[in-house]
Amino acid sequence: MEGVWRPLRFLVWSVLPVSALCTGILYPRDSESRVVKDLDGMWNFRADTSSTRNQSFVDQWWMKPLSATGDVIPMPVPSSYNDITNDKSLRDFVGWVWYDRDLYVSKAWQSERVLLRFGSAHYYAMVWVNGQQVMTHDGGHLPFEGQINSALSFSGVNRITVAVNNTLLPTTLPPGSLTFKTDTRKYPLGYFVQNVQMDFFNYAGIHRHVHLYTTPNTFIDDITVVTSIRGKDGVVTYSVMEEKASGDAPTNVEVTIEDRDGNTVSAQPSNRLQDTIVIPNARLWWPWTMKPDDAGYLYTLKVNVSGDIYRQPFGIRTVKVTDTQFLINGLPFYCHGVAKHEDSDIRGKGLDYPLIARDFAMLKWLGANCFRTSHYPYAEEIMDQADQQGIVVIDESPGVGIVRPENFGPVSLAHHKAVMAEMVQRDKNRPSVCMWSVANEPASQLPQAENYFKEVISYTRTLDKSGRPVTFVANQDYYNDLVTQFVDVICLNRYYGWYSDAGHTEVIHLQLGEDFANWRSKHNKPIMITEYGADTIAGLHQEPSFTFTEEFQTDFMSEYHKTFDKFRSQFLVGEMVWNFADFMTVQGVTRVVGNRKGVLTRQRQPKASGHLLRSRYLSLANSTRPVFPTEPSEPLIS
Repeated sequence: MEGVWRPLRFLVWSVLPVSALCTGILYPRDSESRVVKDLDGMWNFRADTSSTRNQSFVDQWWMKPLSATGDVIPMPVPSSYNDITNDKSLRDFVGWVWYDRDLYVSKAWQSERVLLRFGSAHYYAMVWVNGQQVMTHDGGHLPFEGQINSALSFSGVNRITVAVNNTLLPTTLPPGSLTFKTDTRKYPLGYFVQNVQMDFFNYAGIHRHVHLYTTPNTFIDDITVVTSIRGKDGVVTYSVMEEKASGDAPTNVEVTIEDRDGNTVSAQPSNRLQDTIVIPNARLWWPWTMKPDDAGYLYTLKVNVSGDIYRQPFGIRTVKVTDTQFLINGLPFYCHGVAKHEDSDIRGKGLDYPLIARDFAMLKWLGANCFRTSHYPYAEEIMDQADQQGIVVIDESPGVGIVRPENFGPVSLAHHKAVMAEMVQRDKNRPSVCMWSVANEPASQLPQAENYFKEVISYTRTLDKSGRPVTFVANQDYYNDLVTQFVDVICLNRYYGWYSDAGHTEVIHLQLGEDFANWRSKHNKPIMITEYGADTIAGLHQEPSFTFTEEFQTDFMSEYHKTFDKFRSQFLVGEMVWNFADFMTVQGVTRVVGNRKGVLTRQRQPKASGHLLRSRYLSLANSTRPVFPTEPSEPLIS
């Protein structure tokens, strides 16, 4: 059985994109020169359930309508396919699934560049248009696109076919492995298991928007915005990358800056592809708990290059880390937030606007001013809300579960660096993103980890011209960790009283306090607690408190809070509870229909711990908020 899977893996890793990407991956936006068409909706869908999971390639399903290859079902895009039906085999399916849909393209687009863009598809994706392969992508959480003019018909129907494979292997991010059970006395013929090395469900499918969009043939490929503050002025340094069509006239450039109300605030347009513009008396981007009047304040860089117009939102803010503080715009910022997941009933990891709105409403209800994109880059539409609402983000790569020696090889390293390049490229202009996280809970004590992460972290620093701090999230001990020496902020996941000394909240203050002191003594860097939590079944009560009850979760968290308060005035720069909401995991005897450490249920309703956290975070918001002479001194939130 294992032998027939090897061609599958080779197929995934060896096929190169037909249409090479340009440097940029700008979000599709309508403008005077660009048109965006949304391809979301119901697509045709079927899984390759053959014993080899490879029959679809033998039969070349991309060469004809999917319905002509066998039975299809309607599948919403975006969504994870796992929970849409009541078919257990599809929920737990591992291998290739296929999508297709038809569309027409306006003849008016014939003289333009036409691009097909996917917000993300998990994990490997291959795309055909009218039977012609146009692109592939390796990785489940970032956008990819390709120009498809040569495959399109402008006078008839077009068919887009997408194959997606969710298999996780030692060199993927996150990594995993396959185990084949060949004893047919105990297992059905062809039985195999996908081993995952992360504690969340391996949801799969086309998870985010699919867009078709146009640009002129001479077009804006990329925009980079870096900001700084000079007295009361905002300093905006930008760089525009242009791709010029052969034979086009000399480049005409006009760059202006508009405020939130659409007023031009730059003194005069710049006619350069790279320049610096000063905004007098600029309004800075602030977290909502620091300066509510300017929370999420965004400007727009309007770029016109030879008639191609693109509007890039940005905020003016700086980030700096000292040995005791995390500074935003030169003032101390204390992160009181959550770690999250993209996860919900039915949709899995599929993008859903009502869920995004509810999540941000509940973040504000909790009094949270930050979150970590645990454990992968989140949808661009989620990041947009963080920018607009003034929520600080620790932007994390899908480097979770890097725990085995085989996960540190040269192929893994090259892929990890490529993912970091894609992530920084996508999110570099976002004011909400104040720190990069390259991994969560890797085996940082292994000898291989030191050089591996030294290279990943060093490479990440070269990608970001604004110089954001870089970290990873550690779960090892201070005395055996080999990676924290390379980061700017020490981020720790700790579960005293849960995974060790379960139920004994009286040990938390002693053990966590000693832990903080040891890390501080060794590295002399600021510390942030990025996870602490206890599984809790909503509605389960017992007094005195007992593990898994709502009472225990509040007692547990209260002990952590006492320790946080002791070190906040010293070197602790933030606290993030695990988790914002309950989420799905693989089946196991330690998981009761998923991970239940949320302070909210999976349906985004608060447990008792949610009310406890709200009280604490609102108090922190009021006590840590800086005083501005031009603003009233009443509490931010009552």
